[in-house]
Amino acid sequence: MIETPQSSGATTADKIVAKDVDIFYGSFHAIKKATLSMKSEHVTALIGPSGCGKSTFLRALDRMHDLTPGARVEGTILLDGEDIYGADADPVVIRHRIGMVFQRPNPFPKTIYENVVYGPRIHGEHSKAKLDEIAERALRQAALWDEVKDRMQRSALDLSGGQQQRLCIARAVALDPEVILMDEPASALDPIATSKIEDLIGQLTEQFTVVIVTHSMQQAARISDFTAFFHLGEIVEVGPTNQIFTHPKEKRTEDYITGRFG
Repeated sequence: MIETPQSSGATTADKIVAKDVDIFYGSFHAIKKATLSMKSEHVTALIGPSGCGKSTFLRALDRMHDLTPGARVEGTILLDGEDIYGADADPVVIRHRIGMVFQRPNPFPKTIYENVVYGPRIHGEHSKAKLDEIAERALRQAALWDEVKDRMQRSALDLSGGQQQRLCIARAVALDPEVILMDEPASALDPIATSKIEDLIGQLTEQFTVVIVTHSMQQAARISDFTAFFHLGEIVEVGPTNQIFTHPKEKRTEDYITGRFG
């Protein structure tokens, strides 16, 4: 049986722990005292109505708000017990350990091969043999190798939308991160491509911790181990996905799940 993530106090199975996180855009208080533990090698889904803060919270987990003028993150976010916002934390190292996949496929206008090896190359890997090895490993992990192995020098932009998104996943895993963040990775895809992405997420949790923002409650129910419900910048409830969807403890969660708002 899967344990419930605790609202406070890390356990040995916690990969990321957010404690009393506040996020501001200028004077706008976007996230309020968010506390959430994300288990190692499990999928945690972040659900809630549009504009509730899901993506804002997700982007705090790899310090993407550092790049947003006027954004400010307060509180504590621990990665394996180390504060990623601490004075000694290096954002480049953090983003090496935590990969990101965005809502719409965003391959570089380069070859399939160059897309996958881009990260390792800028981090100093120049051995052709090693880069070839990384490219094959990452594409296999993204369930794309068999579809592209004979056209690695073709433009990534020639791929279908679903293939492009799996290529972006391959680009993320090429750096061998510990965590993969996904911001509605299937929202721009057709049902068949969405199914492939969902199957892939299940496989990725054999090696990675996955945190996913999804607008689809059905998707969260299918793919996640734990679910956190956001509303108006607050985490209203968190627990094992089955419990959240069948026996929510909070009325706001129940109202959202049953379609009374959102």
